[in-house]
Amino acid sequence: QPPPTETEAERAAGRITSPPPSAGHPPTARPNELPPLPNPPPLPPLLRKTPFPPPRQPRPRRGPAARPAPRPPRRARRRRISRFASSLPGFRGALKQRYSDFVVHEVARDGTLVRLTSFDLPDERADTDDEAEADLPRALESFRLLCGDADCEVLRGFLSSVSEGDSDVSPIILSPDADKAHRLEVHDFFKRNFIFLVTDTVEHSDGVQRCIRVRLRSGPRGRRNRTGIGSSEPSGWRDDRPFDSRGSVTWPYHLGKFLRFHLYKENKDTQEALRVIGKMLGLQPRSFRIAGTKDKRAITTQQVTLFKVHASRLAALNNKLTGIKVGDFNYVKEGLVLGQLMGNRFTITLRSVIAESEDMIKVAVDGLIKNGFINYYGLQRFGSASVPTHLVGATLLRGEWRSAVSLILDPREGECDDMNGVREHYKEHGDIDVAIRNFPRRLIAERAILQRLKKYPGNYLQALMAIPRTLRLRYVHSYQSYLWNHAASMRAGMYGLSGVIEGDLVYKKECPGEGTVTDASENNDDHTNASEMDIFAETLPEETIQSVKVYYIYTQTE
Repeated sequence: QPPPTETEAERAAGRITSPPPSAGHPPTARPNELPPLPNPPPLPPLLRKTPFPPPRQPRPRRGPAARPAPRPPRRARRRRISRFASSLPGFRGALKQRYSDFVVHEVARDGTLVRLTSFDLPDERADTDDEAEADLPRALESFRLLCGDADCEVLRGFLSSVSEGDSDVSPIILSPDADKAHRLEVHDFFKRNFIFLVTDTVEHSDGVQRCIRVRLRSGPRGRRNRTGIGSSEPSGWRDDRPFDSRGSVTWPYHLGKFLRFHLYKENKDTQEALRVIGKMLGLQPRSFRIAGTKDKRAITTQQVTLFKVHASRLAALNNKLTGIKVGDFNYVKEGLVLGQLMGNRFTITLRSVIAESEDMIKVAVDGLIKNGFINYYGLQRFGSASVPTHLVGATLLRGEWRSAVSLILDPREGECDDMNGVREHYKEHGDIDVAIRNFPRRLIAERAILQRLKKYPGNYLQALMAIPRTLRLRYVHSYQSYLWNHAASMRAGMYGLSGVIEGDLVYKKECPGEGTVTDASENNDDHTNASEMDIFAETLPEETIQSVKVYYIYTQTE
C-alpha cells in the first residue's frame, strides 16, 4: 500500500473536514481564508457594525526541505499580527521579567537622547538690569509713537507718581482702542519695557468701547479712587471690576511660556506619573504635554512640557516622589504635541532563554540585523486585559456609547475574583454607589463613568466624556494601531519584504532647505470647543507629514 498523501494524512488527523478535491480541479479556498489574489483585497471597513474575524492564512505545504513559518502567538493574532519578517524558528525568552529589564530613552526631534542628567534650576534673571533707568526716555518715545501724545503724557505722569514712592497710586486708563491687534501690541510693549506694570483690557459702560488699564504689579487692590488718574468723578469705564486674572498671574517676558523637563519613571504608567505630579502642583493632567506614551513596566525617560510653571515648583517635588524624578529644566516657546519625536531607544534584557543551540540564537540575531523587523504596535497599545482597548475604540468610532460603557464595566476573563465580583454585582443590580465604593482608584475610567452616570442616569455619552481625554484618545489610537497591524501583515504576506512596491509610503530624507515649519500654537489651548465626542488628538507635526511620500513607478510611452 503506498504511503498516504499529505491531504489524506491531515484528513486522518481530523485537521481537514472538507472532501478532497477531485482530479483536474483546483482546490477551493476554505471559509475566511485569504486566497492568493494578484491584487490586495480591501481592508475591513473602519466603521463596520459587527466585529470582523481574523484572517486565516493558507496552511503551508510541508516538504523535506521546507521549514514551516512560525505561527504567531495567540495574543499576536488577536492584534492582527499574522506575518513575521523572517521564517526562522527563533527562540523563546522572558521579556520584562523585571521592570529594569526594559529601558526606554526618548529620542528628541534633533536626534539627542533624552536622559535625566541634572536637577539644577535654570537662570530666570533678565539680561538687562542696569539699563532700565537709562532706557526710560527711549521707552516713552516708543510708546508715544505707538499710542499717541495724550497716552504718553498720562503714562509719564503715572511713572512720575510711582518714582516718588506713592504706594497708593491709582491705575490709569488709556484711550479707547477698537483694534484688538493694536491692543495686543500695547500689552506686549509693557511686558518688554515695564515689567513692574500689569495691563488688562476693560470695557466702557456702553458695551462697545474697550481700552487698556495699567497698574502697578504689586499695587493695592480694591481700595478707593479706582476710576481714573486722580479724579473722583465717574468716567464711564467699568474699571470697578476685579483685575483680569490673566494679568494678575504674571510671567516674565524674557522666559519661554512652556517649562520643558525630563521625566524619569520606574514601573509606572506615563499618565499615572503625570497625574501624581499634577495633584501635588494642583494642576489638571491635561496641562502636561508629551510626545508619546511610554511603557509602564519599564524604566523610561521622556520630555514633558508644562505651561507657565516655574522649575522650582517641580524641583521641590523630587524629595516627595517615589519612582519618579524630574530634572533638566528649560524654558521654551512652544509645547510638545503627540508624535513630536524622532523615536525611542530600547535596551532590552531577555531572561530564561530557551533555544535549540547558541548557534540558533546567533542566526536569529544576525537575521534581525540584516532584515530588520515589521514594526508592529505591541501589547502596550492594546492592553493586557481580556477586553482589548481597540474594541472599545471601535465602538466609540461607531457612536455606540452604551456598548462602549458595557465593554469597560462588564466582567472580564482573567481578572481577580474580587474585582469580577464587583463587576458582576453592578451588571446584575446596577447599584452605582456600591460599585464606586468597591472599585479601586487605579480604575480611572470605571470610576469616572460611574460617577457621571450617578449624576446623569442613562446618559452614556456624558459618562464617556467623564473619562480623561488622554485615556479616551488611547482607545481610538488602539483601534488605529489594530488596523495598521492588519495592513502591515497583509502587505508582507502578499508582496514580501524584499523591496518597495508602487503605492508604499516611503520615508524621505530631509533635503537642505526643507522641513521649515512654523508651529502656531495659542496660549489658551485649554479653551477648546468640544464636539459631540472629543476623541481625536492633536495632529502630527507638519514636518513629520512632509517627510513621507507615496512611491510611484513612472513609465515612458512613445
